[in-house]
Amino acid sequence: MQRFATLSLASLLMLGTFTAFAAESGDAPASGWHIDDSATKGAPGQQGMFDGVRLTEQQRQQMRDLMHQSRQDKPAFNAEDVKAMHQLVTAETFDEAAVRAQITRMMSVQLERQIQMTRVRNQMYNLLTPAQKEILELKHKQRMKEMQQQISMFNQMAAPAPGMTSQTETNNPE
Repeated sequence: MQRFATLSLASLLMLGTFTAFAAESGDAPASGWHIDDSATKGAPGQQGMFDGVRLTEQQRQQMRDLMHQSRQDKPAFNAEDVKAMHQLVTAETFDEAAVRAQITRMMSVQLERQIQMTRVRNQMYNLLTPAQKEILELKHKQRMKEMQQQISMFNQMAAPAPGMTSQTETNNPE
């Protein structure tokens, strides 16, 4: 079971890495500037941090500048990490120490990316007026309420009904 969990985590990390790489090398113009309001939007399928908030042109420009600078400072994508993880996954024998070391290496880079992204979001947030911040706080509370409802529904679906046993418990009496 632990091996399965480790392989699942490794696969998830690889998928996340490929997704991040695809997003970085996507359809950005050669200058690195986006024509749309990408400075205020999240990834496709995600709500933008500032959706529903009317920004001034000056705020938009300052946010674009922050995003442009953060792209310049972003740690480079390392395809060798993905290649190394693939070799560990497809090896004849499972080397837990090597997998842990590789995942730790990949997670440290991801940690730095997350810290940088959070720093930029904080700087962008602090460009807002108190009224804009209040709108964001209300939207955040609403999203948290929706998330709690989704988690509650998921937990109810995942929990077995009272009196029910799983197939493995039925087949493996101990």
